[in-house]
Amino acid sequence: MTNSKNSSNNSSKSDELYAIAETSGQQFWFEVNRYYDIDRLNAKEKDKITLEKVLLLKDKNSITIGKPYIKDAKIELEVVSHKRDKKIIVYKMRPKKKTRRKMGHRQELTRVMVKSISVGKSAPKSPSKKATVKKETKPKSEKS
Repeated sequence: MTNSKNSSNNSSKSDELYAIAETSGQQFWFEVNRYYDIDRLNAKEKDKITLEKVLLLKDKNSITIGKPYIKDAKIELEVVSHKRDKKIIVYKMRPKKKTRRKMGHRQELTRVMVKSISVGKSAPKSPSKKATVKKETKPKSEKS
């Protein structure tokens, strides 16, 4: 009977919207209205950040997997605060040499809140920029 309870809890959890995205060289499981600690970002508090490297997106009805990223998928984050992680001790010792080195490290973090996860079309500005770059490169190749 406990298995049926667990499966009903899992099925209610599977109806939620979530996304797996890449940031700071790591992959995070993002859900709306939750906060996450990621590596320090150059942003002030209350700034909005958009992540476009979305690897997987799960809706109520379907799961979308990117190759490697999902086109036009965005995760909007808001910077809550900047903080520092717990201190870790790095201790190196060479036996029989009387060589010891003790160092500490505290990782700089940014706490962000997920505001929304969406799949929508991006602004048409990026294709026009690419078209202008292509036009500029063609005359240079004709001259040489």
